[in-house]
Amino acid sequence: MVEGRGITVSPVGVGGVPQQPLKPHRGVVVLVLGILGIVVCFICGIIAWVMGNGDLREMAAGTMDPSGRGMTQAGKICGMISVILTIVGICISLLIMMFAGAGAVMSHR
Repeated sequence: MVEGRGITVSPVGVGGVPQQPLKPHRGVVVLVLGILGIVVCFICGIIAWVMGNGDLREMAAGTMDPSGRGMTQAGKICGMISVILTIVGICISLLIMMFAGAGAVMSHR
């Protein structure tokens, strides 16, 4: 048995069939992209959201190292927050422009 980071992986699977090694997690990358999504640009947030979804799915399937689950979830949530904040900001900007345009039209009458 191979032990590391709180997980135990057996090199031999069920019935003596060799088990594929787990893919390394990308929790740090997803978390950094999620934070960049909030601070810099929402494109990084979209990437973090998509990568986080895929990685969490692979962790649940047992093909990826689950030790990075917390960082991956945090990065995915940061990515979601950045996208939601961007959408809310765009909606507020559009409303302000609509009311400003309506006010300009009303003032010319």
